[in-house]
Amino acid sequence: MFVRVLAVVLLAIAAVHPALAQDKTVTVFVAASMTNVANDLNGIFTRNTGIKVTTSYAASSALAKQIEQGAPADVFISADIPWMDYVQERKLTRNNTRFDIAGNRLVLIAPKDSKIGEQKIGSGFDLAKLAGDGRIATGDVKSVPVGRYAQASLQKLGSWAAAESKFAMTDNVRAALVLVSRGEAALGIVYETDAAVERGVKIVGRFPPDSHPPIVYPVALTEKAKPEADAYFKLLRSATAQVILEKYGFTYLPKAGP
Repeated sequence: MFVRVLAVVLLAIAAVHPALAQDKTVTVFVAASMTNVANDLNGIFTRNTGIKVTTSYAASSALAKQIEQGAPADVFISADIPWMDYVQERKLTRNNTRFDIAGNRLVLIAPKDSKIGEQKIGSGFDLAKLAGDGRIATGDVKSVPVGRYAQASLQKLGSWAAAESKFAMTDNVRAALVLVSRGEAALGIVYETDAAVERGVKIVGRFPPDSHPPIVYPVALTEKAKPEADAYFKLLRSATAQVILEKYGFTYLPKAGP
């Protein structure tokens, strides 16, 4: 009789445990350019732990401001160093958790059916002439990382002044990608990984890496991160994360390893 009762109790515990895990959540704030990577990681994490992941995708600038205003994020993945510095300087990240997880590249794109061919981008590159009467889409150069990288590169190449008036600024890099894929912009400046997942665009040029600050994605736990976030953070530092990042064309940074 005792054995039978014990078996029933153990079965009840086993049934309740997954339900308890499902009640737990981890909230991750992710730069829009890492949408595909995060979606894959979230699926793996939930399957392995039973813990649901709530994800907010936006420009790093918007996410950093939301964290500053008290948004309940557990993990922050930024598309540039300055916005991670922003939240860290305000003591909104947990000490000694920050690390650089990935790198990326800046490219020039056009709609898939555009007549614009491969361009060699270097000093004196005439982006304004190439765009003609069309618009050039990228993130807002005042705040969105991809826009800031784009402006820095064009200024160094001597191309910014002539092309500035042709820019259509967007809230994040994926929005710029959409404008080009729909033919609403003749050209766009996005990350190589974004261009790779959108069939409606083609890469027509690559910006010299030394023409802009290194494109680095830092990640950190927030100061208010829940205990469940530790497991998600370990996943970000794992070989599994490396495989997924490289699958989508990101450069895996070795110091992000275990």
